[in-house]
Amino acid sequence: MRTPRTRIAHAIADQTLKSGSSKKFVSQIAAYLLSERRVGELNSLLRDVQAEWADQGYVEVMAYSAHPLSASTRKDIEQQVRSVYQKAKTIVVTEVHDPEIIGGVRIDMPGQQLDLSVEAKMNKFKQLTTAGKE
Repeated sequence: MRTPRTRIAHAIADQTLKSGSSKKFVSQIAAYLLSERRVGELNSLLRDVQAEWADQGYVEVMAYSAHPLSASTRKDIEQQVRSVYQKAKTIVVTEVHDPEIIGGVRIDMPGQQLDLSVEAKMNKFKQLTTAGKE
């Protein structure tokens, strides 16, 4: 019988929150996914683990931007995340350099995304200005 992905994610989240992750643990997870032919579920599994972490008060977000984030921008991101996850005990903002983002930042949270990039704002402006002209 195939173990549900959510059960696997719950076990991984519990283990990593209790004792962190190690190369050995990561290797065991990779070996399990390979042996069960479930490597294609890796991205979904990681999202499920992040959601489990968030439920337990540990929220990790990815902040994509073209340039390094300033201290004030990081603080603003943490405040935005705290407004969504009010029970968060720990918020970790991981910066990801993405040269495709012209300006601004895109924030990926467990199960959500907040796109504050220039491109997203321009697309919204374009959508609003062309609405009803068809």
